[in-house]
Amino acid sequence: MSTREADIRSFVDAAGWTGAEVSAIPGDASFRRYFRVIETDRRAILMDAPPPHEDPRPFLHVARYLGEQGLRAPAILADDAGRGLVLLEDFGDRRMRETVDAADAESEHATYAQAIETLAALHQRPVAAVPGYTREVYQREAALFTEWYCPARGLAVDAAAYARAWDEVLDALDPAAPAVTVLRDYHAENIMLLDDGGQGLLDFQDALVGDPAYDLVSLLQDARRDVAPTLEAAMIETYASLLPPHYDFRKHYHVLGAQRNAKIIGIFIRLWQRDGKPRYPLMIPRVWATLERDLVHPALAPVAQWFDANVPAHLRDPAGTLGGDFAL
Repeated sequence: MSTREADIRSFVDAAGWTGAEVSAIPGDASFRRYFRVIETDRRAILMDAPPPHEDPRPFLHVARYLGEQGLRAPAILADDAGRGLVLLEDFGDRRMRETVDAADAESEHATYAQAIETLAALHQRPVAAVPGYTREVYQREAALFTEWYCPARGLAVDAAAYARAWDEVLDALDPAAPAVTVLRDYHAENIMLLDDGGQGLLDFQDALVGDPAYDLVSLLQDARRDVAPTLEAAMIETYASLLPPHYDFRKHYHVLGAQRNAKIIGIFIRLWQRDGKPRYPLMIPRVWATLERDLVHPALAPVAQWFDANVPAHLRDPAGTLGGDFAL
C-alpha cells in the first residue's frame, strides 16, 4: 500500500467508514482524483486533492456558501484539508450530459430550463466571498489562445495587438452589469440530476465574482456537447425572463463567449501538449464553431479583425480538420 493509499484509508476510517470499499472513479483533466466509498447501504464520494498540486479549501468554501444559499452542492461529510482529502455526499450517477444526450427534444429543453433557473437563483443571492473576475484575469485567460494554439499551428501572431483588441472590447462592457457568483465550469458534465428532482452542482472550486453572462455561456456554448442554436436562443430568453434587464445582456453574452472560447481552445492544446491528454484537441472544432458565432457580434469587431489578420481561415476549425492537422 502506497503512502497516499494509507492516508486515504486512515481518513476514511476516521470519518466513520471503517472497512468501507473505496473504488476509483475515472477522471482526466486535473490532479484531483475521486473515489466512491461504499459501506453496506450508504455511499459517499472521496475527493483526493493532493498537495501541493491541489488545495481543497476553495472547494470547501464555495460548497458551504452554496449550501447556505439553498443550492445543491454536495454536503461535506468530513475533511482533512491539510492532507487534501474530503468526504462528500454522493449525488449518484445521473449526469445531465448523458441524460440529455439520450433524451428527446422536449426533455432536453426542460432539463436545460431547470439549469437556467438554478443559475438565475444563484444570481439573486449575495455573492460569495471569493476574488473578482478582474481585467487581468480575463486577459490572462484570453492569452492562452496565443500562447498555446498559435504556436501549435505554426502561427507567428501579434500578441500585443490581441491584448489591445481585448482591452477595447472589455472596455465597452456596461459597468452597471450586476456582480454575481460565477462558478466558471457550469456545464452538462458538472450538473447531476438527483433522485428528488433537483440538480446538484460540482466543480466550482474556481468560483469568482463576475458577470452573469459567463456561466450561461459555459452552459449553452458547451465545449463537450452540441447545444443546438435554437435551444441556446430559447435558454437565453428563459434567463432574461427571470431577472430584470439591467444591461445589454446579449452583448455581454457574446463578448464573454468569445473570451471563454478562445481560452478553452488554448487550454485544450495545453492539456494535449503539456499534460499528454490527446482527446482534448478533438473537441476544439466545436469550440471554434461557437467562437465564430460570437465574433459576428458588433461589440467584438476589434477582436474579430485581429483574428482575420492573424489566423487564416484554413487554420480555424469549424469543419473539424484540426485532429488530422495535429497528427493526433
